[in-house]
Amino acid sequence: MKPTLVILAAGMASRYGSMKQVEGFGPGGETIMDYSIFDAIRSGFGKVVFIIRREFADNFRNIFEPKLKGRIETAYVFQELDSYTGGFAIPADRTKPWGTAHAVLCAREAVGEPFAVINADDFYGHNAFKNAATFLNVGCDKENFAIIGYDLTTTLSEHGTVNRGICTVDHDGNLESVTERINISKKGDKVLAEDGLEPAELSPNTRVSMNFWCFAPSYFEHSQNMFAEFLATRGNEPKSEFFIPIVVDSFIHKGGKVAVIPTNSTWFGVTYKEDAPFVQESLNKLIKEGEYPVRLWE
Repeated sequence: MKPTLVILAAGMASRYGSMKQVEGFGPGGETIMDYSIFDAIRSGFGKVVFIIRREFADNFRNIFEPKLKGRIETAYVFQELDSYTGGFAIPADRTKPWGTAHAVLCAREAVGEPFAVINADDFYGHNAFKNAATFLNVGCDKENFAIIGYDLTTTLSEHGTVNRGICTVDHDGNLESVTERINISKKGDKVLAEDGLEPAELSPNTRVSMNFWCFAPSYFEHSQNMFAEFLATRGNEPKSEFFIPIVVDSFIHKGGKVAVIPTNSTWFGVTYKEDAPFVQESLNKLIKEGEYPVRLWE
């Protein structure tokens, strides 16, 4: 059974200022998602599941179905406030979605095989998908998940600070924890996190999470149980969010293992509008090097 790719595409990206998930960056108007799906197909994935808002459904289908038909199976699921809430009374002033772990939970009915989770607006690179597929095919089970770990310095922006999940890794290469650090930027030859936490200076070789996870289907039951606990304790907070690392942290504390899989792929993304030209330049460079065809789907 081929693994599935789950793409988190329900957010509107307030810092970027537009719906960057469907903005064209490639020479033929390809989105960043196009490159991720292309890499997933050539790495052996058999299905892609888009997690979107219901009002974006026609837009997404019109963009992706003509390209992907006959190449990979597709499914569309919707992240809605009342999904998987078990009758919880949603506060009247709650408008913000419940977060990334809830988004993944919304895909439960569409996924029955080992699967990877990625962000719609991040470019991860072919090697990352290849390594993820290998793990999902041979190493993934109900007691073993994984995360693709990137070098911190390859994930910074020249146009402002970034927030990153810093991975603490044990001597066996397994994840111990992910700590969210904010306001990270390069100052001279140092990488600093100006968030009041220690250490303020971060090692350039630090592994970071770019939200590229590998899970077995058992993840869903664990996540749904955690979400019920989250709603009971924090559901009435208007801006509380249920993030994937919350589920992963619980999984680790219950004896599960999460391998940190390194990649030599270069990550890039569009956190700020000013990042867009760099993304286009980076894609053009990869095309020139022969990593991708000029027109991805022709």
